[in-house]
Amino acid sequence: MAIYEYKGRNQQGEAVNGQLEAASSSETASHLINTGITPIDIHELEVKQADIVENLTESLFNRPPDINDLLMFSRQMATLLKAGISILPALRGLKSHMTHKGMANAIESIANDLESGHPLAGAMQQHPRIFSPLFASMVNIGENTGQLDQAFLQIHQYLEIDKETSDRIKAATRYPVFVFVAMAIAVGIINLFVIPAFANVFASFGSDLPWATQILMTTSEFSINYWHYIVIALVIGTFSTKNYLKTEKGQYQWGRYKLKIPLVGSIIERATLSRFSRAFSMAFRAGVPITQTLVIVSKAVDNSFIASRILAMRDGLEHGESLTQTAIASNLFTPLVLQMISVGEDTGAVDDMLDEVANFYEREVDYDTKQLSSAIEPIMIAVIGVIGVMVLILALGVFLPMWDLAGAAFGR
Repeated sequence: MAIYEYKGRNQQGEAVNGQLEAASSSETASHLINTGITPIDIHELEVKQADIVENLTESLFNRPPDINDLLMFSRQMATLLKAGISILPALRGLKSHMTHKGMANAIESIANDLESGHPLAGAMQQHPRIFSPLFASMVNIGENTGQLDQAFLQIHQYLEIDKETSDRIKAATRYPVFVFVAMAIAVGIINLFVIPAFANVFASFGSDLPWATQILMTTSEFSINYWHYIVIALVIGTFSTKNYLKTEKGQYQWGRYKLKIPLVGSIIERATLSRFSRAFSMAFRAGVPITQTLVIVSKAVDNSFIASRILAMRDGLEHGESLTQTAIASNLFTPLVLQMISVGEDTGAVDDMLDEVANFYEREVDYDTKQLSSAIEPIMIAVIGVIGVMVLILALGVFLPMWDLAGAAFGR
C-alpha cells in the first residue's frame, strides 16, 4: 500500500485535497469518485527515510487503541453530533480526554485536516492503525447521507457485538489455552533439558527402548540440532503470513476462510450481513444511487470475500437485473431474507425492509454469542483429551525405561 496525494472538487464544486492510502492510483480515483469527489490530480508520495524510521518506531512502540477506546470515542461522537455540536469542536473536546496517546494525536491531525477542507472519512483513512477501513467507510456513508451521528452510533453497536463475541470466545477457551500453553512449555523444557540429561543413561541400557522414549529422544535431538532453523522458520512464516494477508488475494482468501470457521464462522457472517443491511439502508434512505450505495457499502463490511459478492450485485443491477435477482445470485442471504428484500422492492420500502433484515441478523448473532460457551464445550473437552494423551506419551517416554531398569535390577 502506498500514500497518494490528490486534488479534486467535491459535489459543491469546491477545491479539496488530501492524502489516501491505496494499492494504486486507479483505486484512489475510484474511492474519490465513490465519495463524491472528482479527482483532478493524483500522484504517489515519495517515502523518505525519516518517514520509514518514524513508521517503524510507531509500529514497534505505539500499540493500536483498545476496542474500549474506540467504543467510547464512537459513542461520544454520536452523542455530541446528535446534540447539534459541530464536528471540529466535538473532536477537539474529545481529544483532551483521550488516554491513548496515538489516538489523541490522530484526532488532532484529523481536526487539522478538516480545517483544511478534507472530508472526515478521508482524514481518518490516513491513520489506519487507529481507524480500520470499516470505521472510515461507515463514517464515509454517514457523511454522504447526512447521518453522521447515526453512522457513529452504528459503529458503536458493531464494536459492541464484536467485543461481546470476542469476550465470549476468550472466556470459553481461556482454560484450554492455558493448559495447551503450559503443555507446550513443558514439552520444550523436556526436549531441551530433561531428555538430553537422560539420553546417555537410556543408551547404556543396551536394549531396545520403548517407542515413546524413542519418539522423545528423536524429537529432542532434532530440537537441539536445528532450533535456530525452527526459530527462523517461525519468524519467516509469521511475516510471510502477515504480508500475504495484506494483499488483495490474501484478504479475499482470509475473508472466505473466516466464514467457514466452526461455530464462529456463522456468527461472523451474520454480523457482517447485518452491517451490510444497516449501511445499505442508511445510504438508500438518504437518496444515494443504488449502484454507488453498493460500492460504498462493500468497503464497510470489512470482508473482501463478501465485498466481492456485493460488487457482483452492483454489476447485476447495471445489467438491468432487479435487486432481488442480484441478491439471489450472490448466495449470501437465506430464503427468508430474500423474501423480505423482494417485498421491500415490490412495495418501494427497501430501506425499511433492510432495517428489518439487520435486526433479524443482529438477534441471531446475539443469541448465538450467548450460546457460544456451551457450544464450544464439547470441542474443548476433545482438545483437553488430546493434551492428556500428549502428557501420557511424555510420562511413558521418561518413566518406562526407568521401570525397565528397576525391573531388571530386581530380576537379578
